[in-house]
Amino acid sequence: MLVNGQWSKKWEPIQKKDEQGRFIRQVSSFREAIPPEKINQWLQGDKQSAMYRLYVAYICPWATRALIARQLLGLENVIDVKVVQPQLSEYGWQFGDYPGSTPRSDVDIDYIYELYTQSDEYYTGRATVPVLWDIDDARIVNNESADILRILNHQLRPIHKSDVDLYPENLQTDIDNFNDKIYSSLNNGVYKSGFASSQFSYNEAVTEVFACLDELEEHFGTSDFAVGNQLTESDIRLFVTLARFDVAYHGLFKANIKRIADYQNLSRYFENLLDISAFSDNTNIDHIKAGYYSIKAVNPTGIVPIGPELSWFNYLANKK
Repeated sequence: MLVNGQWSKKWEPIQKKDEQGRFIRQVSSFREAIPPEKINQWLQGDKQSAMYRLYVAYICPWATRALIARQLLGLENVIDVKVVQPQLSEYGWQFGDYPGSTPRSDVDIDYIYELYTQSDEYYTGRATVPVLWDIDDARIVNNESADILRILNHQLRPIHKSDVDLYPENLQTDIDNFNDKIYSSLNNGVYKSGFASSQFSYNEAVTEVFACLDELEEHFGTSDFAVGNQLTESDIRLFVTLARFDVAYHGLFKANIKRIADYQNLSRYFENLLDISAFSDNTNIDHIKAGYYSIKAVNPTGIVPIGPELSWFNYLANKK
């Protein structure tokens, strides 16, 4: 936690809570778009290196949203990536030698919070990922994954000219409604379950989680996609939660009424998305398990479970 640009106390998962023990998530602070002149600079120039950078953690569903979109839209040459270690330190996200992370020797910072103080020397708040970083200007552009998805899809379209449109005009209202429906009850609902500080708030949250999953199971009985008949950002938003559910949220966050593996239609939908490289390439189960089970507030021993045994684990391992 930074206060006026100074690290004030060790990282804690519970940011705020209300009087009934409900977990309250911090609101993102950097919400800028990419200026048109930056895009024109890329289009008119002979850029041989990336213009922007994503700082991410594979454990983090919000960061993985951005990674999936980047690959789907073919922006690898425009936006490079630096990956933190999965385990959270007392100073938040850090770089190091964990397999699959960016080596400390390849970055000029130790901790993600340094990006925040470079961008705002008096910043107060948590230092989260993803971070969309302007390499030339050395500052954060945006740290809100929902914004970053739209920036990559829409603002950078003159550069990538992709056939993929994650937010098509004719589906925008339906996408917004779907996103709103799953955010509170499922995407953030699992955190409200795992970080609840009262029985009441836990019961409320976990009930909402499974009411949403039951509704989604019915939806995917007749639909192949979250919205319409094409891949959209709603599929990305849902996928990243499903990928972490059985390996972390079910046990660690006590969202244990059912597993995703117990839902036939949801499992089929999830495995169909895994067939798309942008989804499977950016799903790192080792990081997910190591990261979530390093949260001492909910797992003080730090023991990482061997299981669960799921067929798609082997699928990912074989694909990599």
